[in-house]
Amino acid sequence: MEYEIVAIRYATKQERTAGSNFLFPDDHAAKMPIDYFVWAITGGGRTIVVDTGFGAAAAARRGSTLLRSTAAALALVGIDAATVKDVVLTHMHYDHAGCMDAFPQAIFHLQDAEMSFATGRCMCHKPLRIPMEVEDVVTAVRHVFADRVRFHDGTATIAPGITLHLVGGHSGGLQIVRVPTARGHVVLASDAAHFWANIRTRNPFPLVVDVARMAEGWRICEELADSPDHIIPGHDPLVLQRFPKMPGQPDVALLHEPPAD
Repeated sequence: MEYEIVAIRYATKQERTAGSNFLFPDDHAAKMPIDYFVWAITGGGRTIVVDTGFGAAAAARRGSTLLRSTAAALALVGIDAATVKDVVLTHMHYDHAGCMDAFPQAIFHLQDAEMSFATGRCMCHKPLRIPMEVEDVVTAVRHVFADRVRFHDGTATIAPGITLHLVGGHSGGLQIVRVPTARGHVVLASDAAHFWANIRTRNPFPLVVDVARMAEGWRICEELADSPDHIIPGHDPLVLQRFPKMPGQPDVALLHEPPAD
């Protein structure tokens, strides 16, 4: 079974520097914008959305530019968020786990370790809860009680050939997604690597719970992907530059096709 994957940019933060993106930056003040994506996997009659983005209120609080809502982002590629049945939450940070209400029919796939992290003693520490929005966490808990969360403990298969893998590091229970495509196995790394430069130069993103696990996560990504270009970082503007775009949609990259360079 082979699938198609798209990355859809829904927000950006242009006024950002390398000091915010690397633990050991060469130049703290160098300009280095960051983009925000949701991903959609389609094939075999299935649609799986990976992450749910954030909304206008969170964008205003966090100083980001919201280009479109998550639902509008998916509509660019012909997906109605209201009908999606499976959503993977790679982790519970605000930019990956907001807007869950846009998916009223979905089951949310989440690692046990991430829910424990987002609702347990780690949230007593301000540095660890800064990237969380409490209402997103409360929404996830409500979905648990409504039988709409499918928990995973490590590696899991959620559709033929599509697997989830626990890596942690950036958060307590971050998971990545491995997908077979016509060009080989693609790994949606999410925040296991915000930028290609994080993983390729072994320079961690500074928002990190466990640097050792983050580094081990890079190894896992590389073992699961068919090449370095099969690893898709979570926030790199180069994704839209390197991969073919959907015709007429400059913010949609076709990840199942080979990169241009």
